[in-house]
Amino acid sequence: MGKIVNPNYTQRSEPAERFQTLEAFYPFYLGEHCNKINRRLHIIGTTLSQLFISYAVVTQKWKFILAGVVQGYVWAWLGHFIFEKNKPATFRYPLWSFICDFKLWREVITGQRAF
Repeated sequence: MGKIVNPNYTQRSEPAERFQTLEAFYPFYLGEHCNKINRRLHIIGTTLSQLFISYAVVTQKWKFILAGVVQGYVWAWLGHFIFEKNKPATFRYPLWSFICDFKLWREVITGQRAF
């Protein structure tokens, strides 16, 4: 397991130029999640997404894949707009934000980060 970056969720400035690597983006992503409730909503949404998608694969009821993705974003966006009071990085960095959601989830589930 790698080193845990930005363990205190310190807000970071976004560079004038776009982030060039996922490794450079991740500390910024974490800083966009300094509100504990927002992070918890992300963990709930990501967990439920995985359950929905797993259910879709096992039962071959493919509509649950879409439901899993949509509900995951609902939880995350509620966290950002209501508790964090910022605009989700997903709007600027959709793929990297999606990857970082799962990276944060893994770090929390494995006990590397506090829930």
